[in-house]
Amino acid sequence: MKMERLMENLLLCTFFLYLLSSVAFVMGISGKKGEAPKQRERRWGNIAVGLAIVGVVFQIAFIITRMIVSGHFPTSNMFEFTAFLCFTIVLAFIIIFFIYRTVVLGAFVMPLAVILLAYASVFPRDVQPLIPALQSHWLYIHVTVAALGSGAFAVGFAAGLIYLVNQVGAQKKGKNALFLELTLVVVLMFISFTLSSFVSSSFGYQASFAHMVDNQPTVQEYELPPIVGPHGGKVIQMDSFLGMKKPLFEAPAWMKGQNAASKLNSTLWGIIVGLILYALIRLLVRKRLSEILHPLVKKWNPELLDEISYRSIAIGFPVFTLGALIFAMIWAHEAWGRFWGWDPKEVWALITWLFYSAYLHLRLSRGWHGLKSSWLAVGGFVIIMFNQIVINLVISGLHSYA
Repeated sequence: MKMERLMENLLLCTFFLYLLSSVAFVMGISGKKGEAPKQRERRWGNIAVGLAIVGVVFQIAFIITRMIVSGHFPTSNMFEFTAFLCFTIVLAFIIIFFIYRTVVLGAFVMPLAVILLAYASVFPRDVQPLIPALQSHWLYIHVTVAALGSGAFAVGFAAGLIYLVNQVGAQKKGKNALFLELTLVVVLMFISFTLSSFVSSSFGYQASFAHMVDNQPTVQEYELPPIVGPHGGKVIQMDSFLGMKKPLFEAPAWMKGQNAASKLNSTLWGIIVGLILYALIRLLVRKRLSEILHPLVKKWNPELLDEISYRSIAIGFPVFTLGALIFAMIWAHEAWGRFWGWDPKEVWALITWLFYSAYLHLRLSRGWHGLKSSWLAVGGFVIIMFNQIVINLVISGLHSYA
């Protein structure tokens, strides 16, 4: 009991340290007029990266404590893996920061880490024994190395997004301006998904449905009002919400992942709340999200941002290749007697690898720099997050336990 409380406190401290680091980085790029910019950036940058480093130390302590309690490396479920992905992102950022000393990068990467850690906390945090499929030393070899590569990709995404805001944020028309705004709206929806899950748990909303999965009766629990219910599900309990007595519609029959319908429901709420927040921002500020962010990044050297994005991805690619493909295939052969089986998770890992292979090929052989390169950097991480959220939660497969 004491160890579990210690884990909770370590993770909570990590969250607030990352949050304070985010605030300090933002302060470093948005100081008062008349204040020496370089001096301000250096002062706040040192404070911010110091907080990030202390946060990493606390998260390492959390990882070690959870490993002692559970008896295995903590990457076996959605909570553990998402928290570890957050750790790898911050670790990769700290390394890149000490190479380039770019404060604006921290103002985008550290909030991403905060959002991911909050997202991780949406999932059950109970320590559970490993299922038989995961009882292998390849668990921490494959997953941790793949996560380290993804962490570097996330830094490349942030640098690419800053480049796009720098170059396109002030534009009011054009395809680039439209796609940039849509990208920022998707980020806002992801934030809204996390916020709506926190709010629902605070209010204690509950609904449950009985339905069949693989000819076995099961009960699916909801923490948000059910817009979509499980296919063929029957209401066991449903708290009142705006007069709704049943879900508005059912999930499609092919959606058979663990708690897939409730996760789809949470995703829909994230989209709805995100659109409402976006509408409120436009109504109150009367500016697009890209226009709000543009003044914070307009002075930064776009060539440097482009180089940071490329270097981060170039570092992450061989690490991701080793973890997500080579080690994964070795483990698959050991566990299932085959190197490849077209499982949805395997397919999307391959898609991710092919996408970043194309990025590096186009960058090096055809000279895709600037806008084209940055769009690819952003698109690659969108694929990673699609794999992390939709494939893990909704699509049924051999990795449905993830």
